Amino acid sequence: MAVGKAGPGFRDDRLRRFAAIWSRAVYPATAGVMVRPMTRAQFERYLMPLAAVLRETLYARPFDPRPATEVGAALVRAHCTDPEALPLILGVIDAYLVLYLPPDQPMPAEETRARCSRVQHAVATGFARALAERARAEQAAVSRTARAAQGETERALHASEARFRAIFEGSAVGVGIADVDGRIMDVNEALMRMFRSPGRKANGRNVGEFVHPDDSPEIWGLYRELARGDRDHYRVEKPFYRSDGSVLWTELSVSLLRDAAGEPQYQIALLEDITERRQLHERLRYEATHDALTGLPNRTLFFERLDDALGDGDEDGGSGKSGTGRFGLCYLDLDGFKSVNDSLGHTVGDRLLVAVADRLRACATAPHELVARLGGDEFVALTTGPGAADDVTALAGRMLAALAEPVRLDGRDLSVRASIGVVDGRGGQLGAAEVLRSADITMYRAKAAGGNRYELADADCDARVIARHSLTNCLPAALDNGEFFIEYQPLVRLDDGTVRGAEALVRWLHPVHGVLGPDQFIPLAESTGLIVPLGRWVLQEAARQARSWHTQDDSRAPMRVNVNLSPSQLRYPSLVADTVAVLADVGLDPSALCLEVTENALIGADEAELRPLRQLADLGVDIALDDFGTGYSNLSYLRRLPVSTLKLDRSFTRGMQCAPADPVDVKIVEGIVSLAHTLDLSVTVEGVETGTQADHLRLLGCDTAQGWYYARPGPPERLHTLSLVDAAS
Repeated sequence: MAVGKAGPGFRDDRLRRFAAIWSRAVYPATAGVMVRPMTRAQFERYLMPLAAVLRETLYARPFDPRPATEVGAALVRAHCTDPEALPLILGVIDAYLVLYLPPDQPMPAEETRARCSRVQHAVATGFARALAERARAEQAAVSRTARAAQGETERALHASEARFRAIFEGSAVGVGIADVDGRIMDVNEALMRMFRSPGRKANGRNVGEFVHPDDSPEIWGLYRELARGDRDHYRVEKPFYRSDGSVLWTELSVSLLRDAAGEPQYQIALLEDITERRQLHERLRYEATHDALTGLPNRTLFFERLDDALGDGDEDGGSGKSGTGRFGLCYLDLDGFKSVNDSLGHTVGDRLLVAVADRLRACATAPHELVARLGGDEFVALTTGPGAADDVTALAGRMLAALAEPVRLDGRDLSVRASIGVVDGRGGQLGAAEVLRSADITMYRAKAAGGNRYELADADCDARVIARHSLTNCLPAALDNGEFFIEYQPLVRLDDGTVRGAEALVRWLHPVHGVLGPDQFIPLAESTGLIVPLGRWVLQEAARQARSWHTQDDSRAPMRVNVNLSPSQLRYPSLVADTVAVLADVGLDPSALCLEVTENALIGADEAELRPLRQLADLGVDIALDDFGTGYSNLSYLRRLPVSTLKLDRSFTRGMQCAPADPVDVKIVEGIVSLAHTLDLSVTVEGVETGTQADHLRLLGCDTAQGWYYARPGPPERLHTLSLVDAAS
């Protein structure tokens, strides 16, 4: 979208409010330098389309920050060129753009912040470019005047010494004349003022004495070509030391004057002072590459250094072998920082970040080490060189040690803990995005291990996390595409060996990875909230199948189907209503449905949390307590739970797989069965793998069992096909 073209969106009140805030912040630093001053109202109207460009750029898909560079250029065209203007411009964008111009569609806060940061960088880049172009235009005008004066001077040298001296002494541009050997013959007062040496002549000194450490080799190569007569002119930016030790930056134009025979005779140099422009450029560059809060290098500068380390490093210190250098990276995230902001406020949080940044900055003790802030409470440290693998772990240790001492703010000590992911490698093997992803994954591994530590990157762990993320992204489409199916494992009566029902076990037929078991995707569904629609689908399919079994054979007792409920489903407000609706829609009697809930999900549950299960039990739905014995719950707690069945965990019965049975396991199971029957609960044992095990459990009074001895999970038509073959290895 071109800047300045208004559209219907600009009438939006939020756009006007943002433009008004922007105008109030920037106008005072702008009004005084406008060639044709605008009123603040006019300036606000000028900012409206610029604000619209920022909003469209921020939320564009795909995201491309480049349109925001035109905003920076437009502000320069409006004469927002005061040195104080750019921080005010960027400050308003940082603080209010997302607040007053939120996205039309939901967007993660981290992505919004990252995009806003890149939009600011684009605005700063456009501002700097436009300012530089403006300065170059002004320089060109001055240079044209200088070159005209130079031409006039050359003619005056041949025609009139007096005329030359008038131009030489009266020029506002510094002028110096030297012979072909570089010996200075004369300089004008303007040049001496530039060097802060009024009245002090440079005559007799050699041009070669004016070397500066920042001179590029090309500058003196051009000078030698001109002195030999191989070129007649060159123009460069060159620094000089003034007499007081400060640095003078100049636009230097050097021309060769020849005699009548065409032989080199004199050099004439024109020097224009560009120190202020250079300082402004460096200031803009600093503000664009450093974090405003902490003063640390920001994301932009860090990625520049990381790209250099990954693509251009070499261990031989300039051998020219690209991509052979070593690098090490620490990705640090503060543990529990959100609680500081939530409890003490963002002002305290910002002060804590500044204190943390100061400590981390002190950890980068070598020239090849860099500490930067990516945003929020995320920091990175980069080290390069042959010993990077050892240096980076030492750096991670120093960072943790630096944060060990509490930070004292407003009379209170705030403990600081951090988790660090460490990656090291050789340049040329990975891209910046891959390195950051590995470091981020490793950092979260450190958090999962308790935090306040660092972990080293591991390719296998990275691959597992990436695969997990891939499966998570595929889950919603998988449900829509019908990629899930259900297998049924028979529940067998131990007293007569008949099938009582089946447990419904969901499977995912992934188009790439094949059939995946619930342990591979149920935790992902839990974390994304997809477990609720997936669980409802499983309930519907299982209920239809139970109804189908009953319809196919009315002579048999109704088959009961067991369906697992996750903790998220238990907390879902519509659980009872959804279950009742499914049973009514299918025409299934509630007694033919058993909902299995793990013991851990009910430990410590209050009456409000148990109410949905009580309501379902009152309707006639059986409730089974799954994995009983693994949750360390108080057995007396069973009296409070609305359960009708205990599903005994297989760990209690492994000792019965062969004769003689483990007497401890026998006593434990005997006690649980006795307790359950006393409470009028039935007992189901899962994981039965041998006939000996089944016999023991029958003698101990267990009611039903399931496991590979009877049948593996399979299609519904094989429900009554029992293998009765030992499956234990």
